[in-house]
Amino acid sequence: MRRTPFRRFGPAPVTAVAAACLLGLLSAAPAADPAAAVPVPAAAAENTATVFYYTKTKNWSAHLLHYAPDGGSWTTVPGVTMEAACTDWVKTTVPLGSAEGLRATFNNGTGTWDNNNGRDYDLGTGTITVRDGVVAHSDPCADDPGEPGPGNQATVYYSTAALGWTTVNLHYAPAGGAWTTVPGIGMEAACTGWWKRTVDLGTATALSAVFNNGNGVWDNNNGANYTLSAGATTVRDRVVTGDAADPCATEVPDTQAPGAPTGIEARADGTSVVLTWEHATDDRGVTGYQVTRTGGTRGTVVTDVVSTVLTDTDLEANTAYTYTVRARDAAGNTSASSTPARATTGTAPPAPAPGRPRGTDPREDPVYFVLTARFNDGDPSNNRGGSQHTKSGNAANDDPMFRGDFKGLVDKLDYIKGLGFSAVWITPVVLNRSDYDYHGYHGYDFYRVDARLESAGASYQDLIDAAHAKGMKIYQDVVYNHSSRWGAKGLFTPKVYGVRDSQWSWYYDDPDSSFEYDGLTVEPKSGKSYYTGDLWSTAEPTGNTCVDWGKPTPYTSPEGYRIYNCQWPNPTSGMFPTSLYHDCWIGNWEGEDSRSCWLHDDLADLNTESAAVQNYLIGAYDKYIDMGVDGFRVDTAVHIPRTTWNRRFLPAIQERVTQRFGAEAAKNFFVFGEVAAFVNDKWNRGSVNHSAQFYTWKERKEYALDDAAAALEMYDYEQQQGPANQPTSDNAFLNGNSYHAPDHSRFSGMNVIDMRMHMNFGDAQNAFGNGKDSDDSYNDATYNVVYVDSHDYGPNKSGERYTGGTDAWAENMSLMWTFRGIPTLSYGSEIEFQKGRKIDCGPTCPLATTGRAYFGDHLAGDVRASGFSTVESASGAVAQTLTQPLARHVQRLNQIRRSVPALQKGQYSTEGISGSMAYKRRYTSGTTDSFALVTVTGGATFTGIPNGTYTDAVTGDQRVVADGTLTVAAPGKGNLRVYVLDGPGRIGTPGPYLK
Repeated sequence: MRRTPFRRFGPAPVTAVAAACLLGLLSAAPAADPAAAVPVPAAAAENTATVFYYTKTKNWSAHLLHYAPDGGSWTTVPGVTMEAACTDWVKTTVPLGSAEGLRATFNNGTGTWDNNNGRDYDLGTGTITVRDGVVAHSDPCADDPGEPGPGNQATVYYSTAALGWTTVNLHYAPAGGAWTTVPGIGMEAACTGWWKRTVDLGTATALSAVFNNGNGVWDNNNGANYTLSAGATTVRDRVVTGDAADPCATEVPDTQAPGAPTGIEARADGTSVVLTWEHATDDRGVTGYQVTRTGGTRGTVVTDVVSTVLTDTDLEANTAYTYTVRARDAAGNTSASSTPARATTGTAPPAPAPGRPRGTDPREDPVYFVLTARFNDGDPSNNRGGSQHTKSGNAANDDPMFRGDFKGLVDKLDYIKGLGFSAVWITPVVLNRSDYDYHGYHGYDFYRVDARLESAGASYQDLIDAAHAKGMKIYQDVVYNHSSRWGAKGLFTPKVYGVRDSQWSWYYDDPDSSFEYDGLTVEPKSGKSYYTGDLWSTAEPTGNTCVDWGKPTPYTSPEGYRIYNCQWPNPTSGMFPTSLYHDCWIGNWEGEDSRSCWLHDDLADLNTESAAVQNYLIGAYDKYIDMGVDGFRVDTAVHIPRTTWNRRFLPAIQERVTQRFGAEAAKNFFVFGEVAAFVNDKWNRGSVNHSAQFYTWKERKEYALDDAAAALEMYDYEQQQGPANQPTSDNAFLNGNSYHAPDHSRFSGMNVIDMRMHMNFGDAQNAFGNGKDSDDSYNDATYNVVYVDSHDYGPNKSGERYTGGTDAWAENMSLMWTFRGIPTLSYGSEIEFQKGRKIDCGPTCPLATTGRAYFGDHLAGDVRASGFSTVESASGAVAQTLTQPLARHVQRLNQIRRSVPALQKGQYSTEGISGSMAYKRRYTSGTTDSFALVTVTGGATFTGIPNGTYTDAVTGDQRVVADGTLTVAAPGKGNLRVYVLDGPGRIGTPGPYLK
C-alpha cells in the first residue's frame, strides 16, 4: 500500500488521526479480545424465531406456517395462521426451546403449498424473511412507511475474509455530522467472514466510514474513506455495493441447469472452423461452455471456453466435423446439448503457420509505431491509389495511398532495432474498404489480411516471424467499435441504390458475381481494384430495412448529381439492422451516446452488446492471436462500454492466448486501449466513463445479465459515483525507498495510452506534472503507453506533427524513457519528420504534404543491426538518417533504459526530492534489485536515500553517499542524469544531448 502518514479521513482530533490513519496498511497485529470491542448480548432463556413471509407474488387469501423445531415434531397440518405485519408481509413468532432452528413450509389453508420445491425451508433463529424462495435475516417492516421511525438507518456489512481480523470497528460520520470517537463502534459477527452494524443517521442519507481491527490496522479505502448510503450496504475488498442483499442469508442451492445454447453456427475457413452461438440463459448466470467435436481421425474432443465463440484450428483437410455446445453455471449444472452444427474443412487457404508470442514483460520493450502503408515500400506491385488517387493530389506525386507494405517493414526491421526499439506497433491489418482506407481503420473483412500489405514471401505471418527472430514484438492495431461504411463481410453488408446513368456509373460498377473484392485485384470490366458492383442494386434487396429505398431526394452531390435515398450508408436511414449496428449519430462526446452511436459515416458503429457481433470479432481476432502477435492496441476503446470489455472481449483474449500459448504468455499479452480525452483534466470533463484510467479496472458490482442493460446500469452507477469515489492504486509508487509487490487483482486486462501526458507534451515539465497527478487512479501506471504525438494528434489536440524544436524533443524523450510507462515513438519523429505539417487532411490534399507522408525515402539503402541500439553497418539515405541528433539520442536512451531494470518496470517516488523533473525508481524481483535517481534538464537534490555508491549511466560519474543525500547539478536542456545504486557505469557513448 502507498503510505501517506497523517492524511485525515474525518474531522477527528489530530492525535486520534495520527494513531489511526495508516491508510489501509493491513499489517499483522496482536489479536484483540473480541469481547472488548464487540458487545455480546446475554443468553436468552428460550430461542425464538420471528418468521416474515412475502405475500405479494402468491395472491393467497390466508397464510399459514407449518413447522418443526430442529429435533422436534411438526405442527398439525395446515399449521399456525400468520398475522399481517406490513405491506406485502405476514409474520408469526414461534417458540423453539433450546433448538437452533426450524424446518418450515407455508400454505394457504386450502391445499396450496410452498415447500421450497420439495426441500422445505431450513430456518434459524431471530428475525427471518422468506421471499420468493430466498431466505434472509432482516425485519422487512422496520422502515415501513406506515410506521415512522426516529430517522434514517444504514446497515453496514463488512467482509474480513481476506484480512483475518477477529474484531471490527466501524468509525463513521453521518453526512454533515461528527465522527465517532476513535476507534469507532464495534461491529457484530454476522456469519463467517462478515460483520454487521446498523447505525442511526437522523435526517442524513449517507455516511463516511472507515474500518479498523481495534489494534491500529485500518482500512480507509486508500485514504479516500468509504461513502455509504442509507439502507443495506456491503463492503468487501474495497468494493461497495449499495441496496445489497444480506450476505449472510441462507443461499438456496442452485439446482437449475442453464438452457441449452441456441444459434449454433459453424463456418470452415481452410483447415479451421469458427464456431459461434448465442449466450445461454440461466437463473444465476452462465459461467462457461463445453464444446464437443466429433469427426476426423482424432475422435471426440471436448474443449471448455468462457466466450460464445471457438476458433478450432489445425484440423484435417476436407473433413466433416460436428459440434455441440453445453452451457454450465457456477454450481456445475450443465445444460442439455445444443442442436449440432456441421462444417467441412477445405484445403485452401490453409491456416497460417502459427507463430508464438515472445511472452515477456511488455514494459521491457520501447515501442516504435508505423503506419504500415506509409513506412517503406518493399513491393511496388501491391501499391494502390484507390478512387481518390487523382482528387487527393497523390497521383501528381506518384504517391499512392497504399505504398508501404509488410515486405518493406521486414526489410527495415534492422533500422528499428538499430534505434533500440524491441516492439513495433502497426496499423490494422484486416481487409479495408472505403475511398481512402490506407490507414486500416475501415475494416471490411476482419478475417482476411489486406492483400495490399502482403507479398510473396512477406505475408503477415512472415512479418511476425521475422520480428520474433530478431527478438522484437509485433503489436497489432485492432478495431472492435466499428466496421467500414460498407459493413463487415460475414456479418452484414448493406446494398445501396444508385441510378447507373451518366451520373453514377462512375461510382457504382456493373455487378460481377465472379469477382470478390480484396482491395488489390483489378476487376476486369471496370478496371478498378476499388470495384463497387457488389454493393449496388437496382432492385430492392430482400429484407431491405432502409426507409424510402431508392427514392430521389432534393439534394445533389458536389458534382451536381441527384442523390437517392439509401445511396450512401448512414445510421439513421435504416440500412443497418439494429441487432448488429447502432442507429444514431453521436451528439455528446462525453455522453452515453458516445458509446452507442456512429462517429462518422465512414465508420459503421457495431452493436458490440450483440452476441453475433461479439462472436464475429472474437473469432476474427483469435486468428491473429494464433499467428503469434504479442499484443493488441485497441482503437476507439472508449466507444465501447467497460462492461462489454470486461465481460466479453478481454476475457476472450486471455482465454485464447492461454489455450494456445499458456498462462505466462497470456499474462504478458499486451492490450492497450485508446481512450481519447482531449482535455487536461484528470477525469475527462468530470466523466469517469470517458476517462482512460477507468478502463484499467474491473467492475465493482454486478449488473443485469443482458449486456445492453448492463452497459446502461454501469454507466449510470459510475457517473453517480463520480471521480471522488473511483478506486485508487499505489501500484506505481514506491513505499519510501522500497518496491512492493503490485496488486493486480482488480485489473481489467486493458492498459491504456496515457492521454493526459500526450495532451501536455507541449512542455515536458507540464506532462510530468500531469502524469504524476493521475497515477493513483490507474490500476498500474507503469504499463501506460506514453507518446508525444501520433498518427492522429500532437500535444494539446494539435492537428500538426510536433514542432516544439529539437531541444524540446530531446527533453520529452529523456522524460519518456526514464519516467514510468512505456515510451513510444511515431515513425519519423527521430528526425522530426514533417514537423509542423498537418497530420491528416483526408483526400483534400496530397499525403506527401501531411504528417502521414511516405517515410521510405529516408530509409533507402542498407542497414544491419547487431543488437538493440547497435548498428553494424548502414549505407545510403538510411545511414544519414541514423546520424541525426534525435536518432542518436533515442539510440542511447534505449541502451540506458534496457540496462537499468528500474527504468523499465520500477515504481517511483518524488518524496524527499527537490528538482523540477526529478524522481527515484526501484524494481525488485528475485535476485534483481535496481535503484535509480533521475533528473531531467534541471538540477536536483535527493534526500533520505539508501547509502552506497551511485554511478551516473550518462557520464560515468561516481558518488559515494554516506548521509542519505545526493545533489546533482543541472545537466542542461534535453540532457539527464541517471545515478544507479551499484550501477554498471557509463552506458553507451556521449551524443548531442546525453553527454
